[in-house]
Amino acid sequence: MTTPFPFTAVVGQDDLRLALLLNAVSPAVGGVLVRGEKGTAKSTAVRALSALMPELDVVAGCRFSCDPGSPDPACPDGPHEPGAFETRPARMVELPVGASEDRLVGALDIERALAEGVKAFEPGLLADAHRGILYVDEVNLLHDHLVDLLLDAAAMGASYVEREGVSVRHAARFLLVGTMNPEEGELRPQLLDRFGLTVEVAASREPDQRVEVVRRRLAYDDDPAGFADRWAGEEAAVRQRIVAARELLPQVRLGDGALRQIAATCAAFEVDGMRADIVMARTATALAAWAGRTDVLAEDVRQAALLALPHRRRRNPFDAPGLDEDKLDETLEQYSGEDREDGDDDPDPDGPGGGGGQPAPDSGPQGDGGSAAQPEAGEGGQPQASGGQEQSAVRAAEPFRTKVLSVPGLGEGAAGRRSRARTEHGRTTGARRPRGALTKLHLAATVLAAAPHQRARGRSGPGLVLRRDDLRQATREGREGNLVLFVVDASGSMAARQRMSAVKGAVLSLLLDAYQRRDKVGLVTFRGAAADVALPPTSSVDAAATRLESLPTGGRTPLAAGLLKAHEVLRVERLRDPARRALVVVVTDGRATGGPEPVALAGRAARLFAAEGVASVVVDCESGPVRLGLAGQLAGELGGTAVTLDELRADSIAGLVRDVQGTSRRAA
Repeated sequence: MTTPFPFTAVVGQDDLRLALLLNAVSPAVGGVLVRGEKGTAKSTAVRALSALMPELDVVAGCRFSCDPGSPDPACPDGPHEPGAFETRPARMVELPVGASEDRLVGALDIERALAEGVKAFEPGLLADAHRGILYVDEVNLLHDHLVDLLLDAAAMGASYVEREGVSVRHAARFLLVGTMNPEEGELRPQLLDRFGLTVEVAASREPDQRVEVVRRRLAYDDDPAGFADRWAGEEAAVRQRIVAARELLPQVRLGDGALRQIAATCAAFEVDGMRADIVMARTATALAAWAGRTDVLAEDVRQAALLALPHRRRRNPFDAPGLDEDKLDETLEQYSGEDREDGDDDPDPDGPGGGGGQPAPDSGPQGDGGSAAQPEAGEGGQPQASGGQEQSAVRAAEPFRTKVLSVPGLGEGAAGRRSRARTEHGRTTGARRPRGALTKLHLAATVLAAAPHQRARGRSGPGLVLRRDDLRQATREGREGNLVLFVVDASGSMAARQRMSAVKGAVLSLLLDAYQRRDKVGLVTFRGAAADVALPPTSSVDAAATRLESLPTGGRTPLAAGLLKAHEVLRVERLRDPARRALVVVVTDGRATGGPEPVALAGRAARLFAAEGVASVVVDCESGPVRLGLAGQLAGELGGTAVTLDELRADSIAGLVRDVQGTSRRAA
């Protein structure tokens, strides 16, 4: 067995270690989401925590780790006879990003259930993690339906497996830890809210601390067992402290004063629902127990807020996590006092200081991520003749709800919400013979397949004799996420008449739509004499929004270069993710003025997309009383359709839904 890196040997990352320890003391806190750049000891700290967890008594032979003191009466391996038990270390179970639903929740053998009446159940990772740690690395890359199952089990403390009326339920209480790199995409707010705490981690910028990190890591790599022995004393001390805090936890008193501070803080920061209040209360209680106290103090409430609230304030992917600590301190001070009513004051729940500001650079769990709010900028003005960098980036207009743009045909890509696709979840559209293990039984098709053979199988009365060849797998249709590649014209003609603000607002709106529909996004811009990949395809739409904000404008319009660059991006991405279909959104007025024979070259580049059946739409940014209709011509060359900025709005008169016209290369 590999010797884990000692938890107490992790350098710095105080907030990360505290959040993990609080969950070890009180699993009811609800787990922790660790956000940060790569190489910041996220996984190392989580794996090291498992060695600190106290050992467990489990019912001997139980695959579901039942507690012998109070076994689960509904355990699939039960009923358990009192007496026999064994002691083992708490498990840390890792959920890989590519895991299937059956691997997570367990597999029920439908064939044996139907043919033999036997409820044969193979436990999944949720059963293995019961009373231990479930670790999900890159949780933001996990399929949404798996995240839903995972968080539902964490919230209910049980896992349910349903297959065509056959049901299995088992206990699943675990410490849930997820790690993610925000550059690879965000979790949606509803899922963020299900994690009890969140921590932002970043590599230290202090040379001495970085030296110590390298020194300890090299020492561990040279002799893992010897390095662990040198830290055994510190590890044992922390393990004993966890046990002591667990024993003290039921005695901790959460007074009315602390509860009022918690409620006032959640109201002041306008978090949704009541889960934040409950998590803050549990966290503050765990903090007191960890400190060896039986009373919750204001400092516990403050620390609990810094750990439990930042991720609950996000309203869209462009909001930076974090809290305004000045506002937090003012709120706590306003509601400080003894554990009793402080008078008849009815303070403004927003508190002084408005809607929050930027966190201090060293403000701990709120991290160092920058806000995606629009920067200060000029009004655009007339383009420079050279299209140089000196022209200011203009502010994006207010985003709006866009029409649904989808890829035609039937895909087989990653689960999402944009285009039609064959999926494991969705409405049943037909049946087929199973390829491998049967997961979704189509009962009617199975009966129809078996019915003609009943006499040959000796069945003359009621009932049905089923064989393996009769079973039919249900085929389902749902929605997939696509790659939405934005090709944005940033030339001087777009900057004229201050159109760039409206253009950026439209792209920002489409980015929000892509976030909601679980798409990957990419950004290609063209201006002057060339085109650039401003953002390679990624799941992080907030990164695309950040690049869009600082987009300079000016110069000629190398439309052909922009299209060719986009074509190359699609070619490379197709090799990496062949199942994900692309939707190209060209944002331009249709002019082509850069390079030799610009119009002809642009037409030839556009026809490459049409020849490959790439779905495309042109957002026509032309304005003014006289319009040349060049964007419409470009859409025709692409084999797609054109919409104006006004028509892009979901509430425009042009209609509620506009599907991208053209033929998809992988259309069914």
